[in-house]
Amino acid sequence: MTSRTLRLRTTTADATRRLGRVFAPLVAEGDVIALTGELGAGKTCFVQGLAVGLDVQVPVTSPTFMLQRIYPGRVRLVHLDVYRLDRLQDVMDLGDEALAPDVVTVVEWGDTIASLLPDDRLDLELRHADDPAEADRAPGDPVPDLTDDRVRLVAATAHGNWVTRLVDLDVPDEFAPSDGPVATGA
Repeated sequence: MTSRTLRLRTTTADATRRLGRVFAPLVAEGDVIALTGELGAGKTCFVQGLAVGLDVQVPVTSPTFMLQRIYPGRVRLVHLDVYRLDRLQDVMDLGDEALAPDVVTVVEWGDTIASLLPDDRLDLELRHADDPAEADRAPGDPVPDLTDDRVRLVAATAHGNWVTRLVDLDVPDEFAPSDGPVATGA
């Protein structure tokens, strides 16, 4: 399968939301976006911005404990969080809205259910540029607050029909890494 990766960055939670809005014009019914990244990396912030770009008029919150939230907009947005699911069957049990052809589905922790996702999809990995959670910590040291406004690196990997759409993405300069947006792949 052909893929293409675009490397971007955001500097704040609000910038991550703005980046979500940048992707919204490319999104259509039946699309699936899989988000990955450590806790606090900005997955829900990205979805909040995407929702604004899809004309969702209600606040978007993390579906961590609900597992699934559905938002009306120019196209219905299904926001899944599969972090707490133990089996692939648990995803299937979420109902007909999850991964339906007439909605846009965004899956937080999408890498955990990759085998259920379509070949035509967009994978976004968000991570902190300088991740203190990965730094050497002594046993018993507290885990640092990952919700602050540090630089986040975003790797947007397009698969299938997303490859040509990613080429059409109009990326404002604020999201370019210091060496400019880096695209790899076909």
